[in-house]
Amino acid sequence: MRAVLVRALLSCFALVYAAAVRCRNLLYHFGVLRSHAVKVPVISIGNITTGGTGKTPLVIWLCRYLSQKQIRCAVLTRGYKTTAGEMSDEPALLAKSCPGVQVVINPDRVAGAEKAIRDYQPQVLVLDDGFQHRRIQRDLNIVAIDATCPFGYDKLLPAGLLREPLSELKRADAAIITRFDLADAQQASQIEQRIMELAGPIPIARALHRHTHAMLTSGQPLPLDKLRTMKLFIYCGIGNPQAFMHCLQQDGITIVGSCFFNDHHDYTMQDVKSIAAQARHSGADMAVCTQKDWVKTAVFCRQIETISFGAMVMELDFAANAEIIESLIDRVIQR
Repeated sequence: MRAVLVRALLSCFALVYAAAVRCRNLLYHFGVLRSHAVKVPVISIGNITTGGTGKTPLVIWLCRYLSQKQIRCAVLTRGYKTTAGEMSDEPALLAKSCPGVQVVINPDRVAGAEKAIRDYQPQVLVLDDGFQHRRIQRDLNIVAIDATCPFGYDKLLPAGLLREPLSELKRADAAIITRFDLADAQQASQIEQRIMELAGPIPIARALHRHTHAMLTSGQPLPLDKLRTMKLFIYCGIGNPQAFMHCLQQDGITIVGSCFFNDHHDYTMQDVKSIAAQARHSGADMAVCTQKDWVKTAVFCRQIETISFGAMVMELDFAANAEIIESLIDRVIQR
C-alpha cells in the first residue's frame, strides 16, 4: 500500500514538472524566451535523462578531436553544486584530460561564453550538458543516450529519469548511443528505431566506454593484464554505478566488493578510511574508482597505507558511424 501511495505521489510531482518543462519549451519555441547567439560556433553535448549517460567522456573525445584539427576550443560547464569559477569533479576531469583546453565554469552559460571568448579567443565553444540549456544558440546539438537506460523508464522526474518529454529529442541534430556494448543486438536495434521515431532521420552513432589501464597513487599506470590477476574493490559516486561495474566485469576484472555513493558525492577522509576497511575485509588487493571520483579522493588515498588505491582510466571508442559525427563537426569548423 505504501509503495502505491509513493508512486502516486511521484506521478503527481511528475505532472507538475512536465507542465513547467513544456511551458518553458513553448516559450523558447515562440520566442518569448530568447536564445543568445555568440561570436563563435557552439557544439552542445547533452542528454535527455538524469544520471551518467557518458557525456563527460564524449566531451573529452570532442575536445581532443578539435585539438587534432588544430582548432582552439573552450568548454562551458555549469559545474554541479558550484559557484562561478569553482572547480568540481567533472570540470576538473575535463581540464586534466584535455591539456590546453580552457574550462569555463559558470551556471550562467551566456556569461561564461562571453568570458571564454574575451579571455581565451576560442574558435569553437563546447557546451557541456547543454541539451536543456537553451539560452545559447548552438550550431550542432548532439545528444548522448545510454544503452543501459535509454529513455528514463518513459517517465519524467521524479517518477522516472527523464529531464524533459521524449518528444523534445526532435531538437537533436545527432544521437550517440553510449555503452552500446552493454546492450544485445535486439535491444540496440530497438533503441535506434525509437530514436528515429522521436527525433526523425538524424545520424545515430554507437559508442562504448573502454578501460585502458589503472592509474596508481604514485602516478604509475597499471595495465589491464595485471589487474585481471587481482581482486578489486570498487567505489564510486556517479549517476550510473552499475555501468561502471559491468564495464569492469567485461574487462575480465574480479570484483570482490563495492561501495556506491550518490552522484557528485563530496568525499571525506572518513569515507576513504571506510572504503579501505571494507576493501581489506573483502580480501581485495586494491580499491579502484572512476576518474571523476579520483579527482576528489586521490589526496586522501595517498594517506592510506593499508591497501592500494587507483583510478580506472576510461576512453570513448566508437563502434559505428564515427565518421558521420566527425563530418557534422567538420561542417561546424568550416563555417
